Amino acid sequence: MERQEVHIIKSSGEKAVFSVEKLESSLRSSGADEALVNNIVNSVLEELYPGITTKEIYNRAFAMLKKAKSIYASKYKLKKAIYELGPTGFPFERFIGSLLYYSGYKIKVGEVIKGNCVSHEIDVLATKNGTVNIIECKFHGEGGLKCNVKVPLYIHSRYNDVKNSRQFKEDNGKQKTMGWVVTNTKFTSDALEYGKCVGLYLLSWDYPKGDSLKDRIERLGLYPITVSTLLSSREKQFLLNRDIVLYRQLLKDRFYLDHLGISNGRKERIMKEMESLCII
Repeated sequence: MERQEVHIIKSSGEKAVFSVEKLESSLRSSGADEALVNNIVNSVLEELYPGITTKEIYNRAFAMLKKAKSIYASKYKLKKAIYELGPTGFPFERFIGSLLYYSGYKIKVGEVIKGNCVSHEIDVLATKNGTVNIIECKFHGEGGLKCNVKVPLYIHSRYNDVKNSRQFKEDNGKQKTMGWVVTNTKFTSDALEYGKCVGLYLLSWDYPKGDSLKDRIERLGLYPITVSTLLSSREKQFLLNRDIVLYRQLLKDRFYLDHLGISNGRKERIMKEMESLCII
């Protein structure tokens, strides 16, 4: 018997047809085996009703993954974990800087550069292969919000002022530059079209395909500290305040767990989860 379409409510408030395939794909990305994936999908289908929110579906799947294995839940909550880097955008900027550092870039975060006309505070400067990438980050603390064309328009004008400064003018023999816009959500079609037209490199949760923010994190094992299901919100904030934005950073700075007064047994579980997530 053919399954009827069920319309769900996305975080943006828009209606969409529920997709079993999308749910299965996100569950497989967590590392869950087919038996667990099928079990969760069947459970969600039993509780599905018109108008259910994606948040309710997520919460149900997350709870079942966490019960099965915490590392599955940690990987599954990646998108939500990046939202938890807020409420300000600065931890997200440090996260992007760390992501690029572990990808072989030399990075500076929050550098002030005198442009041709005015000075600018640049979120991330990342240098690799003779090119200085001038990166602006657009952080959203909740789902459903997209970067519209105004964002790359504004950032492109700032980038032009910076690249035309004495420091970066290519005719002075300086390094080449590239402008980036990075967001933890998505770009509208107009934003993507404009970015391509003017030569900005756009990086979002799902773009470019195969090398998106999500792809890079999963491929390199560079998960934010906020993915942990074993650390409390207070403990995560303690670490973020000390510039620990990647779970991987705790591998060499595990003494922070001692500062938090975490018991040996719990510390062992945290380290085990961390080592599993950070495998490349």
